[in-house]
Amino acid sequence: MSGRGFGAAAGGSARDHGATIVVAALSAMFAATLIQTVGILTAAIDPQLVEESGTMRMMLFIVATVFILIALYVGSIVTANTFSTIIAGRARTIALLRLVGASSRRVRSRVAFEGLMVGLIGAAIGFAASWLLCTVFVSVAPGQGWLPAGHDYPLFDPLALVGVAVVALTTWVSAWVGSRRVGAVSPIAATGASVELDPESAQHRTGRTVFSVILLVLGAGVLTLGVLVGLVSPLGLLVAFFGGLASFTGIAVGAHWIMPPLLRLSGRLLGRGVTGRLAAANAVRFPERSARATIGLVIGVTLVTMFAVALQTYQQMTMQVFDGNPAMKAALESTFAVTMAILTGLVGFSAVIAAVGMVNTLSLSVLQRTRELGLLRALGFTGRQVRGTITAESAQMTFAALVFGLLLGTFYGWVAAQSMLGQQAGLMPPSIPWGMIAGVAVFGAVLAMIASAAPARRAIRVSPVAALAVD
Repeated sequence: MSGRGFGAAAGGSARDHGATIVVAALSAMFAATLIQTVGILTAAIDPQLVEESGTMRMMLFIVATVFILIALYVGSIVTANTFSTIIAGRARTIALLRLVGASSRRVRSRVAFEGLMVGLIGAAIGFAASWLLCTVFVSVAPGQGWLPAGHDYPLFDPLALVGVAVVALTTWVSAWVGSRRVGAVSPIAATGASVELDPESAQHRTGRTVFSVILLVLGAGVLTLGVLVGLVSPLGLLVAFFGGLASFTGIAVGAHWIMPPLLRLSGRLLGRGVTGRLAAANAVRFPERSARATIGLVIGVTLVTMFAVALQTYQQMTMQVFDGNPAMKAALESTFAVTMAILTGLVGFSAVIAAVGMVNTLSLSVLQRTRELGLLRALGFTGRQVRGTITAESAQMTFAALVFGLLLGTFYGWVAAQSMLGQQAGLMPPSIPWGMIAGVAVFGAVLAMIASAAPARRAIRVSPVAALAVD
C-alpha cells in the first residue's frame, strides 16, 4: 500500500480532520494574539514608566501565558478525543492493515504524522488571522481612543511564532495519544465497523478508574487544606491550585464512569417517547464515545464559571473588607467589572474550542453509525424521527455537560476566592454571577442546535438500503 493510501486509511479523510484544523487555528490565533497584544500594550505605556518598572512586560507576559496554557490544555483534550473517535471508526481498515503485516506502531506513527500536518495547517491559518486582527486593531484603536496616538506599535513578536509552534506540536502529541487505540485493534476486528467499549467493558478499566479515584480523593483533600490555609495566609491559593489540578485531572481521566450516570439522569428529561428513549440509550450505550463528546465542554464551562465565580466572590469579600471606605469601594467596583469582562472573554475562548470539539465528535459518531441509522429507517423510522433522535442526543449531552461544568466551576471558583482572601474576610458563601449563568445557558441551547444540525441532515439523507449494505 502506498504511503498516501496508507495515511488516508489510517488517519481518516480531510472531512474527519476539518474540526481539528479549526481547533488548531483557534488555539494558534489565541496564543499569537495574546503574545502580540502584550507588545502592543507595552508600547502604549509611557516609556519612562516601562523603564522604571522592568517587570511590566514580564507581568503581562505571565498573564498571557496562563491563558495560552488553558487554551492549549482544552485544545489538546479536544484533539486527542477527535483522533480517538477517528480511530474507533476506522477499526476495520486498521485491522486489515494489521492483517497484511503493518505494525500498530507504524499505523500509529502515521496517524501522529497526519496530526502534525493538520496542526501545522491550522497553526499557520491561526497566525495569519492573528496578524490581520492585530493590524486592524492598531489601525483603528488610536482613532477611537482605545490606544494613545503617536506610538509605534509592533505588529510582530518572535514569541508569537513560538506559540504557533507549540500549537502544532501539541496537535501532534494529542494525535499520538488519541491513536493509542490502534494497539488494541486486532485483525479479527476486520469483521466489524467500529470499535467502542460497551458499558460493561468500560467499567472494567480498573487501572484507569482507580487512578482517577485516587486523583479525586487526593485533590479533594488538598482543596480542603487550601481553604484552611487561606484562613491564615494567602498562600492557601497556591495549595488549592494543586488540589484543583489533581481533582480535575481525576475527572478528565475518569470521564468514562463519571459522565454516563449524568447522561442517564439528563436523559430522563427527554420524555418517554420513542425518540427520547432511543437518544437516552444511545448516549450511554458507549460510555467512551459519550465521555469524549462531553468532557471538553465540561472543561470549557468549568473554566468560565470558575473565573466568574472566583472574581465575584473575591469582589464581595473585598467589599466587606473596605466596607468603611465608599471611595475605595466605588473604584474597586469599576475595576472588577472591567476585569471580569476581560477574563470571561479570554476563558470563553477556550469554551468555544471545547464546543467545536463536541460538534466534531458528534458528527463523526453519526458517520460511524450509518448502519444503525439505516436499520432505524428500515424499521419504519421517518426522517423526522431520526433527526429528532440526533437532536435529543445532542441536547442530552449538552445539558449534562453544562450542569456539571456549572457546579464544578462554582465550587472551584469559591475555593479560589476563599483560599486567597479567607484570612481577611473569613468563611463566606460563593457569590453567583447570575447574568453569566444565564449566558452559559443560552450558549448551551445554541450549541445543542448547532451540534445536531449537520449530523441530523446527514442522518436523514442515508438510504436504508445503502446503509444496511455497509459492512
